[in-house]
Parts: sequence; structure tokens; C-alpha cells
Amino acid sequence: MKKILYLTIMFLSFNVLASSNQWEGVPLAEFELLDQNGETRTSEEFKGSWLVLYFYPKDKTPGCTVEAQNFTEDFAKYQALNANIVGVSYDNVDSHKAFADEYDMPFTLLADTEAKLSKAMKVDRILPFPHSSRQTFLVNPEGVIVHHFEKVSVHEHSADLLALLKEKQAAKKM
Repeated sequence: MKKILYLTIMFLSFNVLASSNQWEGVPLAEFELLDQNGETRTSEEFKGSWLVLYFYPKDKTPGCTVEAQNFTEDFAKYQALNANIVGVSYDNVDSHKAFADEYDMPFTLLADTEAKLSKAMKVDRILPFPHSSRQTFLVNPEGVIVHHFEKVSVHEHSADLLALLKEKQAAKKM
């Protein structure tokens, strides 16, 4: 019985580790979505700089607002590191426009109304309502995912990302 329990725990642990690292080294899924200004944005245009691609459940909800405000506060730091910030949710262009305007967001919000990118990145959820789960992908200038944040704390996320971005850039220079 102990052996079965041990093997079960080992199997589950391995699956958790594999799941959190499954994206590293994988090219970012191609996309073509409208931003908060109704402009078509593609994955290709973000190549050449680092990309913070963050998925969130819904505009103007408490956690999503805190996360976006922290990215807004730190925006100049990301720019100094040659990094773009792009938020993605199922919300439409008008909702994104109102959200971005209300909180003076200087970065791009993409309207994934058909959940195509969310499904491609495996962050789509249906309960308690259809939405993107709160996850983030750090993508290098070549368009390859170098880190996946499967669990995100909205209060520390931007600071954690900045630290990781600096670490990844330093490692790349070596």
C-alpha cells in the first residue's frame, strides 16, 4: 500500500512539474486579434523584443484591475528592458477600450472574443463562466516562450516578471 501511495505521489509530482515547464522552448502561437483601439495586431509584430503575454479573466474585475495597474506602474521599467506587455481576455474591443482608458494603460489589450489564442495557449476555462485563466508567458525576441507562469499572484506578478526578465536577459548575454 505504501508503495502504491509513493508511486502515486511521484507520478502526480512529475505531472505538475512537466505541466509547468511544457511551454519553455516552444514558439509562441501565431495570432491576429484586435486591440483596444480596433487595430489588428499579430504575433509577428512583437518579434524583435521581449513579450509579456498575460491572460486574465475579465476587464474591470478586482484582481484583473490590480494586475493591470501594477503593469501600468512598471511600464517604463519594461520599456527599458525592451519588453512589450500584452494583455488578453475574452472581452471585446469596447470593453478593453473602456478598461484601458479608465486606468490609463499604456500597453496593448487584445480581444480574444472567439478564444482562439486562449485555446492555443491552453488557458481557456468554462467554469464558472467562459474566460481565460490568469497565466502569463514570457517570450524572447525570437518568439520562443522562455517561461510560463501558471499560477499568478496579482500583487507580486509584475515585480516577479521584471526580476525574471532581467535574469533571462543576463543569461542570454553570457
